[in-house]
Amino acid sequence: MDKKLAKEMNAQITKELFSAYLYLSMAAYFEDKSLTGMANWMKIQAKEETEHAMKFFSFLIDRGVKVELDAIAKPSADFKSIKAVFQETLAHEKTVTASINNLYSIAQKVEDNPSLVFLGWFINEQVEEEKNPTEILAKLEYIREDSAGVIMLDKELGARVKD
Repeated sequence: MDKKLAKEMNAQITKELFSAYLYLSMAAYFEDKSLTGMANWMKIQAKEETEHAMKFFSFLIDRGVKVELDAIAKPSADFKSIKAVFQETLAHEKTVTASINNLYSIAQKVEDNPSLVFLGWFINEQVEEEKNPTEILAKLEYIREDSAGVIMLDKELGARVKD
């Protein structure tokens, strides 16, 4: 595998694990607010991000590339509102999308077809990863964090299960 691509894929493992860490921090925020449904939604997000990191981990191993783990930065812990949490979620997912797109571009340049196929899954996944917080933010616009609306949204997000 091309050295630059391998280096960037190793870095993506750290980015995915940071995402999990960030979503756990958000889950803790919601737990503190007794919004256990929203906490559940974030915990599932965290599990998904860990799974994404492990996909990169396994792919690199399968390709004979040494996995090099880096330090994970401390995530945000103080949020101004429910809406702010989901705004940060969406902004973060857009950053992840840009990172995946960058990996795809590198793989194209070096004509690494196995990596292109592998990264295609992540490109499709990022559509969903951006769609979900976008929809939650739209619902928050309707309810404007009205207490009854927040409780209903919390219940809805609490129904999320890991596939």
